[in-house]
Amino acid sequence: MSRTIHSYEAPDLSVLAKTIKRELDARSEKPGHVEILNILSRAAGFRNYQHFKASRAAETRLEAVPEPKGIVDFRRVEAAARCFDAANVLRRWPGRTNVQQLCLWKLWSFFPCGEEMAEGQVNDLLKTHHTFGDHVLIRREMVNMGLLSRTPDCRIYRRVERRPPEDALALLRVDGLWSGPPR
Repeated sequence: MSRTIHSYEAPDLSVLAKTIKRELDARSEKPGHVEILNILSRAAGFRNYQHFKASRAAETRLEAVPEPKGIVDFRRVEAAARCFDAANVLRRWPGRTNVQQLCLWKLWSFFPCGEEMAEGQVNDLLKTHHTFGDHVLIRREMVNMGLLSRTPDCRIYRRVERRPPEDALALLRVDGLWSGPPR
């Protein structure tokens, strides 16, 4: 049987060492090799070794982000990317909240920077970028997530400018939508 090689990165070597020491100190017996793999995976920010392997496999399939600055769960990115078609139209609303949030970041990228938009304009923009027929749900979730702000009377909306998290940046880079912070 051939062995699959997985590259391993830890953002901070000191945190890695402290996490491994803490986990080993909490044990009365020496861990086996599978448990050591789990310890190393958790120290790098994954739930366990299976989560680590699945994320790496998804990263390879997507041929995604070069040099992410933080930990990216490429399985989540891949799941969100499957919700969009080739024209960047959201075809279905994902069932998982964390995937929904990534999809909202992608929709956020279609809003113009620094412009006030009437509710009708927001609805029209959302209708052009999804096909499952519930632009109100998307608009409300974008406001709840802090991606859009609105006036108290809900007439005027504005995109909230902030840097997307690493997972969202990876999703935006899959199709080349993110070119950097607003000017």
